[in-house]
Amino acid sequence: TDRPAPGEDFKKWEGNFYNAYSNEAFVSIIKPGHIIVIDDVEEKDIGSIGSYNILSWHRSGAVGVVTDASSRDTDEIALEKVPLYLLKKGRGIRPGRNEIESVNRPVEIGGVLVCPGDVVVADGDGVVVVPRGVAEKVAEYAQAVLKGDKAGRRALYESLGRPLDRTVQ
Repeated sequence: TDRPAPGEDFKKWEGNFYNAYSNEAFVSIIKPGHIIVIDDVEEKDIGSIGSYNILSWHRSGAVGVVTDASSRDTDEIALEKVPLYLLKKGRGIRPGRNEIESVNRPVEIGGVLVCPGDVVVADGDGVVVVPRGVAEKVAEYAQAVLKGDKAGRRALYESLGRPLDRTVQ
């Protein structure tokens, strides 16, 4: 058997990579309530998002992350309770695989254009992006649909003798 270990050159190179090429320059512009949207490289087994960086983004104010690629450390991220919507799980880390190309520019995620300032809504059913210019009107319509749905389902709960839960109150 053989057991190689990363040498000091790799450790130096890796640290330099994170500082020079993958420094997450966007962290300085995160404000409370922001959602981080990442259009990642096509190599889908790079876990650009891990339990450390997603938690640091959360500390800076981010309330969730949406990506068209993969993430690693998903068990830890679930424990951290930072919402993450991703294409699939990944294993590898970033060094030598991807670099930050731009920040605060339009990106395409799953065939949808996402611009800075757009409203992103996500839950267990998926992710919806609403352009900023129509967000207020869309919110009015969505609120009306939600109100009608809650009332209808509440009536069904009552007719079935079910206890009311938060989704119908």
